[in-house]
Amino acid sequence: MGTQGHMLECELRPGKQHCQSGTTAFVARSVETLQTLGLGGKCLLRLDSGNAAADNFDAFGDHYFIVKRNPRRECPEQMLALARRVGDKQDSREGKNVYTGFFDHFHPGDDQNRPCVPVAFEVIERTIDIDGQKLLVPKLEVNTWWTNLSCRAKTVLDLYHGHGPSEQYHSELKSDLDVERLPSGRLCANKIILLCAMVAFNLLRGLGQEVIKRWACPAENQHPALANQNGSQKYRLLRGSIGPPRRTN
Repeated sequence: MGTQGHMLECELRPGKQHCQSGTTAFVARSVETLQTLGLGGKCLLRLDSGNAAADNFDAFGDHYFIVKRNPRRECPEQMLALARRVGDKQDSREGKNVYTGFFDHFHPGDDQNRPCVPVAFEVIERTIDIDGQKLLVPKLEVNTWWTNLSCRAKTVLDLYHGHGPSEQYHSELKSDLDVERLPSGRLCANKIILLCAMVAFNLLRGLGQEVIKRWACPAENQHPALANQNGSQKYRLLRGSIGPPRRTN
C-alpha cells in the first residue's frame, strides 16, 4: 500500500485455489479497511488479469482502479484496426508501431446489463524484430486495462507497471523476515503466523521511513546510534534488518 510498501491485508490460500476464488470478498474487506484508516481522497487499486471478474467491480466502491483485462477470444487484427482509428501513435523505433488510447464500448464480463467501463489499450505492431530482421507477418501484441481514471492512456500504463516495486517490497517478507517457508503443517496455524509477520513487516517499513527522515536532518540532530553508520549498515537498515547496528571501533 502506498509508495512505502506497507501491507494492508494478507491472506494465505491453498495452492489449488483459483486466484479469483474469494477475491471479491477480499477486495471488499480491503476497501473497508482503507476507509477505517481515514485517508484523504481516493485510493488506486491494481489487479492482474486473473482478477478481472465483473463481480470485483462492485467491491471497488468509489476508489480508482486499474484491472488488467483477459483478451479471451478477441482478434488481435481487429484490435489493431480499432487502435489505428481511435488511438494515438507513440514514438518508437523503426519497424515498431505503438498505439495507445481508450475504448469505450466494453462491458465487464461481457454483461450487457452492466454499464460500460473505459478500457485503456496498448497495441504494438512489429514488422521488424529487435535484431533488424524483417517479418513476413507482423507480430501483434495487445494489452488492455479496465480503469476509471481520467488521465492519458500512457499514464494508466505507467501506473499499472508500478506494481513491480510493490512486489519487490513484499519479497522482503520472505527474505528479511525469513517466512518463505512457514513452519506449521496446518493451514490455519500458518495463516496466523503470516498475519503476525505482516505486522512485523509494517513495523520495519515504518522504521525504515523513520531512518530516512533522520538522514534528511542535519547530522547534529540525528541519534548517536545513526550518526556514525557506514554505508553497508545504512543499507541494512533500509532493507528492514531487525538486528541492531553493529558497533564500530
